[in-house]
Amino acid sequence: MSEKEFPGIVEDYHGYSLYRFDVGGLDAIIVEPKIPKVRRQWIWKAEFFSAFPNFELAMLERGFYLAFLNVGNTFGCPSAMTHFDEFYTILTEKYSFASHPVLLGLSRGGLYVYNWAVKNTDKVSCIYADNAVCDFKSWPGGKGDAPDSLENWTKLIEDYGFAFEDEALEYSGNPIDNLEPLAKAGIPLIHASATEDEIVPISENTDILEARYKALGGNIKVIRHPGKHHPHGLENPEPVINFIHKYGYHHE
Repeated sequence: MSEKEFPGIVEDYHGYSLYRFDVGGLDAIIVEPKIPKVRRQWIWKAEFFSAFPNFELAMLERGFYLAFLNVGNTFGCPSAMTHFDEFYTILTEKYSFASHPVLLGLSRGGLYVYNWAVKNTDKVSCIYADNAVCDFKSWPGGKGDAPDSLENWTKLIEDYGFAFEDEALEYSGNPIDNLEPLAKAGIPLIHASATEDEIVPISENTDILEARYKALGGNIKVIRHPGKHHPHGLENPEPVINFIHKYGYHHE
């Protein structure tokens, strides 16, 4: 495949070609596998592009593209989701990427992937969330056992357009609250969650989401493992990859 197919600057990413270009004034990235899958299946990482890439490297090796759009620290707010819509359209229409990416959400990236997926249930293969924020009242709000992050909480309130903190606390659009569309669409979910995560406690995030998704008849697998919020990801990502291979391609 010619490097000219994708625009922008070409960089090295762990031995793969990374293309960095502009989408709507934002930094966009495509990483190209050495032997792409015929249908151009892809992983869409929502936040922290360079962090803990074991899973992404394993999927690149298997022929998946990797994509990222830097919407900044915006907590999956509505304006960020509009940028996501534009990026998805470009990748699927201009570059013929598969219509159902695997969404990857690390930490606060969980807000991005769930918020986009619930509005685009016909465009998602599956969701992989790692030590993921599933309720912003937990983090950055710090209204439970998690420590608050006042700077992030203040910015989240601004990014979502809430007039007061009470509006954020009454908001019913967090991932834990908004699962029924995903269950009805049959979207499989897999979480890897550290049981001693002190920043994004599993009890306030993944545990609640898992129980509610199961109650809705949804397919969810949670891999609980020892550890704290960092490092993210599994040292061996094979259990996640196996789940995606088994359940994540029924749309394509």
